[in-house]
Amino acid sequence: MASLSSDDVRHIAKLARLNLSDEEVEKFTKELSSILEYVDQLQEVDTKNVVPTAQVTGLHNSFRADEIKPSQADADALLDTSPLPKVEHQIETPSAHG
Repeated sequence: MASLSSDDVRHIAKLARLNLSDEEVEKFTKELSSILEYVDQLQEVDTKNVVPTAQVTGLHNSFRADEIKPSQADADALLDTSPLPKVEHQIETPSAHG
């Protein structure tokens, strides 16, 4: 499937909840068809003797070790940053029934 119709693009746009103008439908019909043609070309490449590769950098576990650090934040100081009223060390949210 190397080319899309404008109806295909409208259907894709509807699935993506996009509202496209007629000009955009025409533009994306050409662009998406071009992308699909490129994917078709990639499908023709012989990869039978190519080893699957998860990554190409050769790095192994380049993350730092986890280190637990105690929090320097004070609970009362954090509560004081809220513009909402505080009741018994909790922020009181406005009532939905108010």
